Amino acid sequence: MMTNNEEKNIILDSIADGVFTVDMDFQITSMNRAAEKILGISEHDAIGRLCFEVFHGNICEHSCALKETIASGSNIINKTIYIVNSRGERVPISVSTALLKNRKGEVIGGVETFRDMTAIEVLRKEIESKYTFEDIVSKSRPMRDIFAILPDIAESDSSVLIEGQSGTGKELIARAIHNLSRRRDRPLTVINCAAVPDNLLESELFGYKAGAFTDAKKDKPGKIALAEGGSLFLDEIGEISPAMQVKLLRFLQERVYEPLGGVASVRSDVRIITATNKNLAEEVRGGGFREDLYYRVNVVNIRLPSLAERTEDIPFLVRHFINKYNILKGKNIEGASDEVMDILMQYNYPGNIRELENIIEHAFVLCREPYIKTAHLPSHLTAQGLPLHENYSLEEMERVYILRALERNSWQRQNTAKDLGIDASTLWRKMKKYSIPLR
Repeated sequence: MMTNNEEKNIILDSIADGVFTVDMDFQITSMNRAAEKILGISEHDAIGRLCFEVFHGNICEHSCALKETIASGSNIINKTIYIVNSRGERVPISVSTALLKNRKGEVIGGVETFRDMTAIEVLRKEIESKYTFEDIVSKSRPMRDIFAILPDIAESDSSVLIEGQSGTGKELIARAIHNLSRRRDRPLTVINCAAVPDNLLESELFGYKAGAFTDAKKDKPGKIALAEGGSLFLDEIGEISPAMQVKLLRFLQERVYEPLGGVASVRSDVRIITATNKNLAEEVRGGGFREDLYYRVNVVNIRLPSLAERTEDIPFLVRHFINKYNILKGKNIEGASDEVMDILMQYNYPGNIRELENIIEHAFVLCREPYIKTAHLPSHLTAQGLPLHENYSLEEMERVYILRALERNSWQRQNTAKDLGIDASTLWRKMKKYSIPLR
């Protein structure tokens, strides 16, 4: 007849999830067969060793799940992490933890269960790869249709006009076209026509010769020359003046230009990709944009939908930006809470994808938890500003309070310090203490 311990061992060994227990010193006291298989170590070799010496999880050093459970008494359920097994392989797993108590109800350690998520992770990456094209993330039908024709557009070498609201990813599409084209090994140069005064735009595009004007002591190549053999991306082309439109039209028609102060024409081999947040057809009808130039740049037209037109992409984009900022900020945020996702799904995004990315970056400044919560969102997304969580420590409340003040004062530190009634140097020290970026 089996003893209670033998029966328990049979039950534990029948479970597909890995299970191990630790004492109050975090030394392993038992382990089932599934844990042996996932970790690549026998129970005999694991017992008596510290759990982090066997488990090798990416959270062991700074946010051990077992330590958190034993310290707080709260269970952790399905926390996604990575471990490195005995063969040096990186394995995605889902962990849950609970207190281990004796028959008297006294805490004698902890128990951790974990599940190998490799197959699910492979499936997730396979699915997401179908919705990713040259760093553009989307599963919406309009964007999928654009993905389908981009290789043909890239191969054609024709001029392309990309239309869409600000923040919809026009430059990403331009880069995708260049990277897929025969010109991929040559430069892609970018100029934002709206950001350069009209009197400087000509020299930025065409360059100039020494002596062309005061302080022009040596030749300077323009963006066209720098893009030779590659592609030139003219962003916000709808903002250029009528006079500049004439000069750009001549270049597009003849593929020659003259640097300022030069006497010889220069022939160029560049592909022209343009973008605008305006409706250029309407601009032509209203007389704000030359019709002949419009037809030169609009050989192939791509219209990018706003984020409000592709709301099904928001969860993919949120995950994409969380992964991005985990790498950039050295954090391990797992995702956004359901409440946050509800808010993000209902917002109209006047700034489109760029605004969503800014929202996630803002959340990373505040978030010190596994999941982004409403307290971590910018104040304009919540009805009452940044709420203070009831479980926040005094320091965390101070951190949020400082961030509120910085937001109110457009991140001007002198004004913020005055608003808070503290010295600017004190504000600077607190920002350093709470890892608030010094913009």
